[in-house]
Amino acid sequence: MLTEKDRDCVLIGAGVRTVPEYLHLFENLVNTFHEYAPKARVCFNGGPFDSVAAVQRWVNPGTEAK
Repeated sequence: MLTEKDRDCVLIGAGVRTVPEYLHLFENLVNTFHEYAPKARVCFNGGPFDSVAAVQRWVNPGTEAK
């Protein structure tokens, strides 16, 4: 649950944000994160293989996965 503890980062995958039919879902996710995890950074991956790097850009800047 988002409200159990503070979150450093939330990741929204490309599969949600790049499909036009999912625009409403994408908006709902962003607004939910904004409401329930207001201190969390939002990050985006480009696909299934760069999720760690996407999170590290915000959680541990300068330590991106190669």
